[in-house]
Amino acid sequence: MISIIASDMDGTLLNDHMEITPKTVAAIKKAQEAGIEFMVATGRGLTEAQPIVKNAGLDKMAYITLNGAQVYDLNGKLVVSEPLANPIVPELIKKLRAQKFYFELVTNQGIFSESKVRRIQHVADLLVNLNPDTTYKIAVALAAARLEIMNINYVDNYDQILNDDNFQIMKILVFSETGPDVFNDFKTAYQNSQEIVITSSSPNNIEINSIRAQKGLALVDYAKQKGVPADQLMAVGDNLNDESMIKAAGVGVAMGNALPAIKDLATFTTATNLNDGVGQAIEWALGQQKSQH
Repeated sequence: MISIIASDMDGTLLNDHMEITPKTVAAIKKAQEAGIEFMVATGRGLTEAQPIVKNAGLDKMAYITLNGAQVYDLNGKLVVSEPLANPIVPELIKKLRAQKFYFELVTNQGIFSESKVRRIQHVADLLVNLNPDTTYKIAVALAAARLEIMNINYVDNYDQILNDDNFQIMKILVFSETGPDVFNDFKTAYQNSQEIVITSSSPNNIEINSIRAQKGLALVDYAKQKGVPADQLMAVGDNLNDESMIKAAGVGVAMGNALPAIKDLATFTTATNLNDGVGQAIEWALGQQKSQH
């Protein structure tokens, strides 16, 4: 029986318009009514994730955000915080700058960028990548209008943040439209690190977190606090930053549009994010519940 369902957002819960479809919303509500908790597990920060969920008419939800660096319970209280260790951050930034990567700092006080133009470009690239039918011109217009653009703080230089002890760096998000091979040297340098973990949520990015900030660890810990064993967990995702939770959950579900590596790990593969894949996975869980009663 499934007690908690955790779903990724981009390429999973969200369609090509960055929305949760009415069909999937209905399935989520049905699960909640049946006593199954539905939660979001995303690389996004809370300010990027919550507005989309609330716009769909869903509330009272727990969030695993920033790949597990921050976890919020049903009441919106921060219950887990796993920032990057201070000494390694300047070293990472120096390396990223040397390779001329555009990157953003996700902190305990919001998301910071050094360039609005590059930010919009990379959101547009992401949209085109996730939805090949969208033209780049339309993607730029969509990107410029998106909620997340509003929720970014633009600074001339990250040094002021790095020198301020009130800031904790929760995640570093690195972009390149020529990815993913362009990241290989950087990833190789840290593949055996005991301090950081590098994942990605699209071919155009890498996400750098504390080694303790992983969706799978966060999901299992959250469930444990509620007395729910791992075999009663379902996790749904499409990309490399979902790997840890798809492995950790009793039932791991890959989206139809997931990477082959994720499909190989999963218990089963559902429909794509354009065809209510999450909704279909929820219906499967509800079916299991019925057959056991």
